[in-house]
Amino acid sequence: MPTPVDTALTTLLDAALPHVAFDGWSAETFDAAVADSGLDRSVADAVAPRGAIDLAVAFHKAGDAAMTAAYRREDTGHLKIRDKITRAVQLRLEVITDREAVQRGTTMFALPHHAAEGAQLIWGTADAIWSVIGDTSTDVNWYTKRAILSGVYGATVLFWLGDTSEDGTPTRDFLDRRIGDVMQFEKVKAQVNGSALGQRLMALPNMLLGQIRAPATMPPVDLPGQFSEPPPQRDT
Repeated sequence: MPTPVDTALTTLLDAALPHVAFDGWSAETFDAAVADSGLDRSVADAVAPRGAIDLAVAFHKAGDAAMTAAYRREDTGHLKIRDKITRAVQLRLEVITDREAVQRGTTMFALPHHAAEGAQLIWGTADAIWSVIGDTSTDVNWYTKRAILSGVYGATVLFWLGDTSEDGTPTRDFLDRRIGDVMQFEKVKAQVNGSALGQRLMALPNMLLGQIRAPATMPPVDLPGQFSEPPPQRDT
């Protein structure tokens, strides 16, 4: 269930999107969103303290959530892992409601002072994709899967932004090639690990990598600066 903070942020984001094409994810866009949304300025500043940057982050994360919901509505149980990943990436692009907003966001998050957050958002998308298709890895593979898919997704988005075709076939072909490259790498890695020489060469690295574990999943907590709705009161 959305919290009041989520609702206010969504209201601001909806009001901002018509302005992004003209002013980007800027202070001007944020000011216009506050005016158009009807929210009190203090509320807007509280839910988006960095202004339009927080709205750009919310826009990206909303796309991840929409992709997850769309994927769960489809029958994908019979698909191979490669096909599940391909379909999830395709859905992530299909749920984008505003291409110009993505273009502007890509430009903004390419700036040096926003690059780390941009990389974190792409990683979050890769994590959302692996999670929704049922990844259960808990070792170093948890990291490598997301790192590789981050590269695939980031490159595919850049290609998609320049794809002017009516049906998006060039983008789908590009995605297939990128995933094909990844699968070829995994095949070679398996062959090396399966050979006697490879096992001897990789014994120490594999032992060290075997100590790495995926981050623990922590439940939401009500820390200072965060808001959570109080539990409903029972009648006495």
